[in-house]
Amino acid sequence: MDGLDPALRASRWSVIGAIYRRRTVVLDAIVTAIVIAPLAIAHFGMAPESIGIVVLAPLLFTSLTAGFRGYELRSLGDGPAEFQAIARAGVIGAMLVMGFSYVTEVDVPRSIVLGGGPAAVLAVMLVRYGHRRFLHRARSHGDAMKRTLVVGDAIDVARVSRGLMAAPYYGYHVAGVCVPSVDRAQAVDGLPVVGAIADVPQVAMDQAIDVVVVAGPSLSGKALRRLSWALDRVGSQLVVVPDLVEVTGPRLTVRPAAGLSLLEVEVGVPRRRLITKALMDRVAGTALMLLAAPVVALAALAVRLTSAGPAFYRQTRVGVDGATFTMFKLRSMYLDADARKAELEGQNEGAGVLFKIKHDPRITPVGRFLRRYSIDELPQFLNVVRGDMSLVGPRPPLREEVARYEDAAHRRLRVKPGLTGLWQVSGRSDLTWDEAMRLDLRYVDNWSVSMDTLILWKTARAVFGAAGAY
Repeated sequence: MDGLDPALRASRWSVIGAIYRRRTVVLDAIVTAIVIAPLAIAHFGMAPESIGIVVLAPLLFTSLTAGFRGYELRSLGDGPAEFQAIARAGVIGAMLVMGFSYVTEVDVPRSIVLGGGPAAVLAVMLVRYGHRRFLHRARSHGDAMKRTLVVGDAIDVARVSRGLMAAPYYGYHVAGVCVPSVDRAQAVDGLPVVGAIADVPQVAMDQAIDVVVVAGPSLSGKALRRLSWALDRVGSQLVVVPDLVEVTGPRLTVRPAAGLSLLEVEVGVPRRRLITKALMDRVAGTALMLLAAPVVALAALAVRLTSAGPAFYRQTRVGVDGATFTMFKLRSMYLDADARKAELEGQNEGAGVLFKIKHDPRITPVGRFLRRYSIDELPQFLNVVRGDMSLVGPRPPLREEVARYEDAAHRRLRVKPGLTGLWQVSGRSDLTWDEAMRLDLRYVDNWSVSMDTLILWKTARAVFGAAGAY
């Protein structure tokens, strides 16, 4: 550890993470106080009761958030866990305050509980999001990273290392790898081989490793257990990558039985989650459709005034389990676009079965603007309300695209197509076909309401950035 570059040691997550956590707690407390203070003063004036509420509310909220593991370094900065902890703290906090008021008959204003509580939760989430973006920018420059050692066979090590390095915002800096034998291997996929698997504890200590990632079935249960004991003394975290490709989140549950740790993979989707998604689609879809109506009306008028033909375009698409439906869009192309498709096949820049041309001559000037900001897609809120589509899901394919699907691609038809999805927030038309299909299959296998909410949030940024839209 003495040989580690001092600048690199100071930029590690083990150092910066503690500072980031303290700053997060302080920000949560300040934001909660700022939201609650005006409501308390409006009800009690500058009386001691106001001061008491402004002091106690942040303490209660941060304590509950800590109880729900909202300040753990493992979850800070990536994933939905910290936001889930904030939401739970808000709900339980409101219930505790209402229970305290009922038992003690102390007057607690409803405006603070029912208005200030949700407002504080939302404000804290927004500030947390901004704080997370600050962390992600730091990680993109190599700061606040967890020094990571990847262990396993060369093929598994290369696969896992590429995945970790492709997403630096998760904070894994692969400092080296350990493989079964170092007799011949000096590097794996450009990463230095720093030892054999038997050397992992010593390497972790010498290289100041924060996280040891075991990839694939290279270590047996007993070996993993002994490795965890050794890393406990070193102070490194042990992470095991199961040999389950693209299966994450709510589908995996560890169940102890007969002294074993059983990894249960959920098959099918619980009915409660389907009902929640359907309700969210109908309620949010209706609200968004009404909000978008003026924009759609103005865009439709612009389409009619600038090119011949109807303002709206209807197209048959394939939905859940292969059922077809009529999808609505604002027309962004000239009327003869379908007829001209054959002559433009040689210019196709689309991935796989998709037909895309970056500077498609069939698109009208107004249509190009509509596509840039996805305004042409807004009429699909009607499809969402009708139940043909969901707010979030794979893109709705054409019948000729489905006819060219390979076996695995048919899996994406197991859920309703979406107005937006992982493909929308990960590059849109700039993605290769394999990348887009991998994202769609990941969504189908792992979707949840929290994932949908996160995708909807990221969609707004992707749309206004107009990345990959053409």
